[in-house]
Amino acid sequence: MTYEPIHEKHEKMMSCELCNTTGETLLWRGELCRVVLIEDADYPGFCRVICNRHVKEMTDLNNDEQHAFMNVVFVVESALREVMQPDKINLASLGNMTPHLHWHIIPRYVLDKHFPNPIWGKPQRASIPKPPLDWQARLSQSIRQRLQ
Repeated sequence: MTYEPIHEKHEKMMSCELCNTTGETLLWRGELCRVVLIEDADYPGFCRVICNRHVKEMTDLNNDEQHAFMNVVFVVESALREVMQPDKINLASLGNMTPHLHWHIIPRYVLDKHFPNPIWGKPQRASIPKPPLDWQARLSQSIRQRLQ
């Protein structure tokens, strides 16, 4: 196993937008990770599950942490399905631009801007799905209840 010098590791963490986020809407926080709501008018309900410590890959976590982390991803997916009633849920863990472990959980609708393509692709239409009333409060409550 190789180790980075402390100053290089500190530099990476200081420049990592997921280590230094301040404008996120926090829905839940545990010891291992947190769930945040991404403010995206085209994709209401778009959430991220972000590891609280700076690691790049799922395999940087031990087995128990891997299972606990994915359980949070699945809980968020379930809560989104219940509250938002999407046609599909997209799960993505890319980290190419920000090498800090995080998963995107994105409710998708056949009439959303990019469907059936990924949300990072070329838009297919201008229409935006209308989210259910009081969805943010219901989503936050559902996630918190499931993760207690």
